[in-house]
Amino acid sequence: MTSDEATLARLMRSSQAGDAVAYRQLLGLAAPLLMRWFRRKVAPADLDDLVQDTLLAVHQRRASWDPSRPFLPWLAAIARYRWVDRLRRASVRNHDALFDDIAVESGEAALIGRLGCDRLLALLPPAQAAAIRAVKIEGLSVIEAAGQLRQSESMVKVNVHRGLKRLAALVDEDV
Repeated sequence: MTSDEATLARLMRSSQAGDAVAYRQLLGLAAPLLMRWFRRKVAPADLDDLVQDTLLAVHQRRASWDPSRPFLPWLAAIARYRWVDRLRRASVRNHDALFDDIAVESGEAALIGRLGCDRLLALLPPAQAAAIRAVKIEGLSVIEAAGQLRQSESMVKVNVHRGLKRLAALVDEDV
């Protein structure tokens, strides 16, 4: 039996009328079509699961197919939705895995880090330390920092640059 539009539509009409044999034939013909379509879109390990998910969705939504409409676009729409759902789930899993490796700092570790930062900034001239604190730690823009520190914008930029350069040299000396 061929998996052309007319055959599939005939089998689906019979399936909706309760013909179990026609329904098995329909699913048997749809599975290879789905395999070919998904083969270009997913990893081989996911192929069988995605085809089965799609066939299950066809089963659950078979009453929604309108016999006056073509069958293949209806099947393709369900397949596309299953594929997009799979991509979304994979994206969420990968996103969560990213954060599994990041250790959350305890309050004590954050305090020690802050003290180390304060100790390093204390080694700089006050104007450089203040500019670095405002722009790099507090996240102010150069314009906002200039207003707060009563320095020109270019002086804030120079102080940040020179201060960071000096901090890098200090850290390199300790290493």
